[in-house]
Amino acid sequence: MAGPDEKRSFIAVGIAVLTISDTRTPETDKSGDTLAARITEAGHRLIDRAIVPDDRAEIAARVKAWTDREDIDVVITSGGTGFTGRDVTPEALEPLFEKRMDGFSAIFHRISYEKIGAATIQSRATAGVINATFIFVLPGSPGACRDAWDGILKGQLDYRNMPCNFVEIMPRLDEHLKRGATK
Repeated sequence: MAGPDEKRSFIAVGIAVLTISDTRTPETDKSGDTLAARITEAGHRLIDRAIVPDDRAEIAARVKAWTDREDIDVVITSGGTGFTGRDVTPEALEPLFEKRMDGFSAIFHRISYEKIGAATIQSRATAGVINATFIFVLPGSPGACRDAWDGILKGQLDYRNMPCNFVEIMPRLDEHLKRGATK
């Protein structure tokens, strides 16, 4: 049965939050605030938080730098998933994905559809793995960030969540790198 196994201990993971916006500031970043609050309330470590403009190179550089850090297991971005000319977050990050997590988008849209109906098709939420780090690309609204955290990430980033979760496979995400080094 799905749910927490109370015999298992909680394992805090290191998470970085990146807001992508040409207009948000630390004082007006409600989506970043929503994610930061939920991350710390769940018992995880908020390692870093930043805001970058809607620029492919800046988005990719910030996320890539975070994936090179040992203390960051997960990066969650907010913003830039729509269809306007400035919405470039998927274009910046998907080429870096070593593995794509198609199920994330499907489940996110199911949850979102229950809240906002067919308007969910205006989001290109996506997820994948870069350098053994989970990357979750969310829309910029606080509601979308809340839905993604509450409906997907909170459970999947909890080691106690059964029948499976992301935390238990984190140590094995870089197996392909280790195999390549021994050949």
